[in-house]
Amino acid sequence: MLLIKNVKVIDGTGAEAYASDVLVSGNRISAIGNFPNRKADQVIEGLGGYLMPGFIDVNTDADHQLTLFTNPHQENFLKQGVTTIIGGHCGSSLAPLLYGSLESIRKWADPNQINVNWHSFREFVTTMKKRPLGVNFGSLVGHSTIRRAIIGEDARDLTKQELEIFTQIIKESLEEGALGFSTGLSYVHSRQTPYNEIKQLVSVLRPYKAVYSTHLRDEKEDLFAAVNETITLFQETGVRTVISHFRPLIKYEKNFEAAFNLIDKTVGKMDFFYNLYPFDTSIVPIYTFLPLWAQKGGLHDMLSSLSTAATRARVMKELPTFKKGELIIASAPGNEHMIGKQLGKKDLIKAMLDSGLKAQVFHKNINEKKAIELLFAHKSLVGSNSGGLGERSTKTFPKFFELVEARENYPIEKAVQKITSLPAEKFNILERGRIAEGYFADLSLVLNNQIKYVIVNGQVVIDKGEYNQVTAGTIVTRG
Repeated sequence: MLLIKNVKVIDGTGAEAYASDVLVSGNRISAIGNFPNRKADQVIEGLGGYLMPGFIDVNTDADHQLTLFTNPHQENFLKQGVTTIIGGHCGSSLAPLLYGSLESIRKWADPNQINVNWHSFREFVTTMKKRPLGVNFGSLVGHSTIRRAIIGEDARDLTKQELEIFTQIIKESLEEGALGFSTGLSYVHSRQTPYNEIKQLVSVLRPYKAVYSTHLRDEKEDLFAAVNETITLFQETGVRTVISHFRPLIKYEKNFEAAFNLIDKTVGKMDFFYNLYPFDTSIVPIYTFLPLWAQKGGLHDMLSSLSTAATRARVMKELPTFKKGELIIASAPGNEHMIGKQLGKKDLIKAMLDSGLKAQVFHKNINEKKAIELLFAHKSLVGSNSGGLGERSTKTFPKFFELVEARENYPIEKAVQKITSLPAEKFNILERGRIAEGYFADLSLVLNNQIKYVIVNGQVVIDKGEYNQVTAGTIVTRG
């Protein structure tokens, strides 16, 4: 039994904060009220601080970067007050794996780091329940992950029979607990995927009330068309939709403004959202700096082409000039000595070759001022898009609250709702995201603008600001 005394409860619904005590029994909130004489195994004195639901990070790469396995504690999230993270974005997920291959995440991490002992989404859930987890983790199923398993690296349309198999795999995964379905339409393997294929696959989600998350087909010159395609898909399928990391990229602000206005005018009050983070830097696979004509086939094919002097010369001509500090290597599986290296045009091509096109790069390419403004739009959700790299992995939610505090006429209750009950609702995660009797006890206690206590499934994991090595997380499933 855990008793949290003398707190101002922000329950996650947007309602005004109120003074109360909160009693936790097992992994659930058992009572909310005034308990001056109640005894408990552990008592936390709240001293008038804010008690909030644990935050939900709607877009993380802890699965892509395999830190769910290599760093299961996920301390960076917990210290921010985050108790639940969502993965499986951008078309790549850890399940289902028809042939036990993690090829779809190789642009983020080395798949050989872990042993895979699952195929179906149900088997993945069973595996994760047996493993230590610092945070709760839920996952979408990835389009590219399944497509690759069906046809390999071929860049072609699916046959009718293949599409039927694909549809059945999605249905089974949803029934086994997947939160929804994702695409990464700007990545080389999915870029040429026809609209009708995506529409048929997304249509499967509707009876399950599952979410569709998409990395847009283009975030630069053709951003408006990519957003329009996504809106059309939403209108034709009726499936709840979230655009992943919707960012105002530098040099493309006018395109972004037009796309934003299209969303606002077309689906203003409908179940259509986007997520982003309040920083000026993206983390991108290094191969995405290649011109589109050079992004053909798998990484091996691209690397083989780049190894010729003629291709390198042509690529060099088409690469833009990068300012000092604009490109920095974030990760390079098997070549860790490269991490932190700043890149110019020549360095970038060399780094591509040296890393086998498997490096991740910090790219300072976001208009931060516009991103911060967008963060407060009514359709925005907060997602760090991080699995352990860069300031986004440690500062996304603290910075969000700093911005909330500095913003006029934006109550903290509304801010908390944006990162708790709203994402729980949109991703169909039941009994989390609110402080209510019977709900899971995922809680964050903020005192003097600092996260002092974090509780995951009823267990204290951050105690007086310090992580105590307790892994209380679990896998969360749809509905």
